[in-house]
Amino acid sequence: MSGRTLPLLFLNLGGEMLYILDQRLRAQSIPGEKARKDEWTDVDRKRVMNDIITTMFNKKFMEELFKPQDLYSKKALRTVYDRLAHASIMRLNQASMDKLYDLMTMAFKYQVLLCPRPRDILLVTFNHLDAIKDFISDSPGILNQVDETFRRLIDTYNCLSDGEFQLIRQTLLIFFQDMHIRVSIFLKDKVQNSNGRFVLPISGPVPWGTEVPGLIRIFNHKGVEVKRAEFTTAGNYITPQREGSFELYGDRVLKLGTNMYSVTRPVETHMSGSSKALASQTKENIAPNPLAKEELNFLARLLGGLDIQKPAGGETGFRLNLFTTDEEEEHAAQTRPEELSYKVINIEATQEPGRRAELSRILG
Repeated sequence: MSGRTLPLLFLNLGGEMLYILDQRLRAQSIPGEKARKDEWTDVDRKRVMNDIITTMFNKKFMEELFKPQDLYSKKALRTVYDRLAHASIMRLNQASMDKLYDLMTMAFKYQVLLCPRPRDILLVTFNHLDAIKDFISDSPGILNQVDETFRRLIDTYNCLSDGEFQLIRQTLLIFFQDMHIRVSIFLKDKVQNSNGRFVLPISGPVPWGTEVPGLIRIFNHKGVEVKRAEFTTAGNYITPQREGSFELYGDRVLKLGTNMYSVTRPVETHMSGSSKALASQTKENIAPNPLAKEELNFLARLLGGLDIQKPAGGETGFRLNLFTTDEEEEHAAQTRPEELSYKVINIEATQEPGRRAELSRILG
């Protein structure tokens, strides 16, 4: 496994989360002059996006995130996103948070599967960050935070070899391998089967720096080409016109990682039968996990750097529903198998007081 995978996983999933929240907030917002006290306005939407992005790109948090380390459990990562999603006045109940995380993970899994070459995972990340910068284009302070992370990505990953990016891609695919949640957008576009598995194309652009398949060259022991043979391929392949930009600004060329929710359409998630069966067979082992303490320490370091915004004064926070109606949300909460609901780990309840105080001193 690659110790450089976590920042890419976190930033891409975070980008997908922001796409979904922005789409749902726009769908549920009411013009300011017509809105009641408990209804969303566009001002509320911008505040939520700004607060979450500010928290997501916290400098101390990013410093911890970019340290070489192994990926941790799905529950551990889910805890970070649960806290991140509630970094503003917005509140999600368990069913909506589950749906949000399902959409995030399946979207990024599909992008990783479709990357023409492993290095293009970095371009996918840049597409997410470019879109995030558009969300906060009128907030220079937050924009500087995102640009600082952008430069950190460039410094960390542009120098890596193709072999190291291949290891990163394998690490991501191992993380996603048991996730087969059906998403309506993918089902309608016929890129996902009814069992939740993706359909990969056999045509399209070949990876940058490679040739369209169909030709075999034979060389002698001196490296001189002595024979050629052509063969017919099953797909229609094309050569890409140019390579995407790996700089702070530029044309990424690759469209993976851009906002697929920019066109409004309902997005639903469904558990396939095979996923439910798998979940019932893989309930957590009640035996102590030797990595549990290490994971909690890791989370304490990460979460300790997040400055969560509490609703001020009499604000109670606005509730966001990721489902079309409240009834659908309640039904999802009742029908989702218990073992598939992601439990939020309470760090303060599991860390001894002395350890919390020590972490507070370290993190300032």
